[in-house]
Amino acid sequence: MAPTRYELGLDVASLTAIDMHVHIEIDGHGHVSLPQELMDASSKYFKAEERTPSLDAIAATYRELKMAAVVFTVDARTRLKHEPNSIEDIAEGAARNNDVLIPFGSVDPLTGAEAIDRAKQLVEDYGVRGFKFHPSLQGFNPSDERYYPLWEALQSLGLPAVFHTGQNGMGAGTPGGSGIKLGYSNPLLLDEVAADFPQFQIIMAHPSVPWQDEANSIATHKSNVFIDLSGWSPKYFPESLVKLSNSVLQDKVLFGTDYPLITPQKWLGAFADLPLKDEVRRKILKDNAVRLLGLDGPLR
Repeated sequence: MAPTRYELGLDVASLTAIDMHVHIEIDGHGHVSLPQELMDASSKYFKAEERTPSLDAIAATYRELKMAAVVFTVDARTRLKHEPNSIEDIAEGAARNNDVLIPFGSVDPLTGAEAIDRAKQLVEDYGVRGFKFHPSLQGFNPSDERYYPLWEALQSLGLPAVFHTGQNGMGAGTPGGSGIKLGYSNPLLLDEVAADFPQFQIIMAHPSVPWQDEANSIATHKSNVFIDLSGWSPKYFPESLVKLSNSVLQDKVLFGTDYPLITPQKWLGAFADLPLKDEVRRKILKDNAVRLLGLDGPLR
């Protein structure tokens, strides 16, 4: 039986915002995305109220808020020795909720050529609209040329990719951070990728603390690099990020929460207090995502 392929069903004009960073942490079979130690540590770090809402529950939440959400998980099977929750399940769940959800895929770069084949399958058979990577969790340096064939393939597919940058909630507070290495999430590693693959649209996820100035510089310098604002309450955003979001980066920053770790309501409540121009708020909450995701043009 052929898989249900995702097709966009958004009424973009009716949406108040597009959340670019929402995790699906459990699939329809009850399998969770991470080993329990990491689930517990991240829940404690973020003080998450509910760690594993179902995909359909998440869709209902965003539907009620009149928002759309980009949804994904992370495939870190090699590094974690733990199979991800089903990405096919995410894509098919997004297909039945295509009025509010946009699915991104994920592949494990450590699997080499298999990752490229799987990425193509997720696009062709399931209709994913982008990809998610977490270099620290997956245990790889994105600037290492052994991964360049994967970036070349994604560039050829014409789809964006979200890369975790900066501080990690995963493994936070555990001995050795559960072996997770922060240096793989330095945004300067993505500068090399962006330079070598200029048509590859790269989204640096989160305020990139402790490397915020580096992230600001890269997003200013390279037209194919963006910043999503997920993973932090806006009241804790670095001052430089807020200042530049109001000026030279106003077309490069994107609304994102990291839900279910941070709820849209809490994020937006703090965002309202930032000293931003009204036209910049509209760009961050919706317009920049519409342009990046190609929602204002012909559908793929």
